[in-house]
Amino acid sequence: MFKGLGGLGDMAGMMKKAQEMQTRMAELQEELHNITVTGESGAGLVKAVASAKGELKSLDIDPSIFNGDDKEVVEDLILAAIKDAQSRASDRSQEEMRKLTESLGLPKDMNLPF
Repeated sequence: MFKGLGGLGDMAGMMKKAQEMQTRMAELQEELHNITVTGESGAGLVKAVASAKGELKSLDIDPSIFNGDDKEVVEDLILAAIKDAQSRASDRSQEEMRKLTESLGLPKDMNLPF
């Protein structure tokens, strides 16, 4: 019936693989909430910690940068640290997804929704 389709003719195998991928992706989604990355700005004066999902977890600001005249500089440093953390979170999430797709025998560059 499925002659000529090669490996695609094995529907049971495909279904098993799809279920495995769905389970592993759900597990990875949960793991990404627990993986943290740290973004920095001002040579480490401002640090932002975020989950690999991009959720901001904490902010650490060195007290030496607080000076009323430097309000805009402090705000810029805070924003830069948060953006750095979010960028690192995105990179880490993509790295974990690549690991998952490779372990399932899928192409490295396959972009699954996440």
